[in-house]
Amino acid sequence: MGITSVAGVPVNEHHAATCHCGAVELRLHLPNGIVEPRRCDCSMCRRRGAIAASVAEEGLQVVRGGEQLRLYQFNTHVAEHWFCSVCGIYTHHRRRSNPREFGYNVACLEGINPFALGEVPTNDGVHHPADRD
Repeated sequence: MGITSVAGVPVNEHHAATCHCGAVELRLHLPNGIVEPRRCDCSMCRRRGAIAASVAEEGLQVVRGGEQLRLYQFNTHVAEHWFCSVCGIYTHHRRRSNPREFGYNVACLEGINPFALGEVPTNDGVHHPADRD
């Protein structure tokens, strides 16, 4: 189920997301709001501490600053972690568990305070589903 507003602030069907300095802007198609926000305890997510939610691959568009985005990959090199080379903020990643989706940094959504989401579950990224036989 999607969250269509956060602390009274509507999550638009087409919502802008930006890094801290504004060099990178994404346009996200969120017809159901913020769906299943989560944290992850894998080595990468544990360090960055972001709340992520998912969007279909075709639901994320880089509007501005594509040349400022930098890619970081590790381990299996399936997931693609993108961040702004100017301010260092993680904006989004191609999901390892479903490469046809992107995870995005909920804190980058314009006008949305991620702390207003309340309790956010943590996924077991240490024992990632793609690592299971």
